[in-house]
Amino acid sequence: MALCIFFIFLFISPSFSAFIAPIAKRHVQSTPFYVLKLYLKTPLQPTDLLLHLGATFTTVDCTRNYTSTTFHVVPCNSSLCHSIQPNQANTTNCDISTEKAVVPGGCVILPHNSFAHVDSLALPTTNGRNPGQLGLFNDFVFTCSDESSRLLQGHAKKEITGLAGFGFSKFSLPAQVSTAASSSVFALCLSGSSSAPGIAFFNQIKPYYFLPGIDVSDHLNYTPIFPYPIAITNRRTNTKRYEYAYFIGVKSININGKPIIINQKLLTVDQNGNGGTKISTTNPYTVLERSIFTAFIEAFSNESNIMKLKSTQPIRPFNICYDADDVSETHMGPNVPAIDLVMQNDVIWRVWGKNSMVRIVEEGLDVWCLAIVDGGVRPTSSLVIGGHQLEDNLLQFDLGAKRLGFSSSLLQHKTMCANFNFTTIKLF
Repeated sequence: MALCIFFIFLFISPSFSAFIAPIAKRHVQSTPFYVLKLYLKTPLQPTDLLLHLGATFTTVDCTRNYTSTTFHVVPCNSSLCHSIQPNQANTTNCDISTEKAVVPGGCVILPHNSFAHVDSLALPTTNGRNPGQLGLFNDFVFTCSDESSRLLQGHAKKEITGLAGFGFSKFSLPAQVSTAASSSVFALCLSGSSSAPGIAFFNQIKPYYFLPGIDVSDHLNYTPIFPYPIAITNRRTNTKRYEYAYFIGVKSININGKPIIINQKLLTVDQNGNGGTKISTTNPYTVLERSIFTAFIEAFSNESNIMKLKSTQPIRPFNICYDADDVSETHMGPNVPAIDLVMQNDVIWRVWGKNSMVRIVEEGLDVWCLAIVDGGVRPTSSLVIGGHQLEDNLLQFDLGAKRLGFSSSLLQHKTMCANFNFTTIKLF
């Protein structure tokens, strides 16, 4: 089912409104990724951006027929250029040479080595139930880069024109559409369906209504969240880019209520920025440091044996798979051992079969595989919660309160992320 266009070209001041944007699920060679759909340029054009929870800036490939009457580089030594302050690793500079399609003396963001640009952005307003009129942001700051193409390894280039940066930065997309001067709130709900979109909310604490009329904000648990800078090395160019990603305090992992043995030092971020639990929308599946992964697989296998599940030949990149005919299904997905992430404040994020397993159907093959992968020895983050585990979970990032609200699977409340009502109504 094609995503319907629900925007109407009426504009209101963005100073007092909450906003939304649909999130589509796409695949690259059977691997999922998530696309934020919004409007850029003048006149406004639909634009698809890779959703990146850690990126501090939104980037757009400006070399691909980018035409807009309001598009311009941020001038060097302008007040806006000076306001693009770094998050430790990021600094600004000026370029006094002429570059193709860029005026000389532009504001350069380092270490991105990209010019800062400005153009118009539009998002629909919302009352938490439906989309309404468009809110227009005339001075949306972004950089020109092909970062999304590199992340997708060159795939889906025709569809994706950049990435939407949701990292901790005052020039991330959520921060720029925030109505609060010192903090921002946004929520993500990734759909598990490729035919019906999920949704992003901006400036909305509550409500979050999903059909058949369920306010998911009533079902959120909360745990502290903290942003942390991590360096990502491009092996091809031997350069570094920085993410200001979001971390939560997982203190233990239980399988069917039984804790697995983990080196606790791995679950905290050390002085060098290594370790801890990161939330990611660009990792398709959850990634565990090698020793955690080994203990996890052993515990999951033991509990599976107790449940009389018989494993079959695993399918890469996964290590445990079961023949689909041997696995019973419930409204929470395949009936497999339950996984609990126990937070430092003792609240529990439960992962049922729908989020822990992925179904692979090919010619002569139909299996459920555990969607957890080996992160190797000494990864930057010990535990990375990936996109598949986030699907049909509503996550609220309240940066002012420094907390994450999470619903666990919405299936337990008889709804899902694809159930937001995108029928347009007039809100004001």
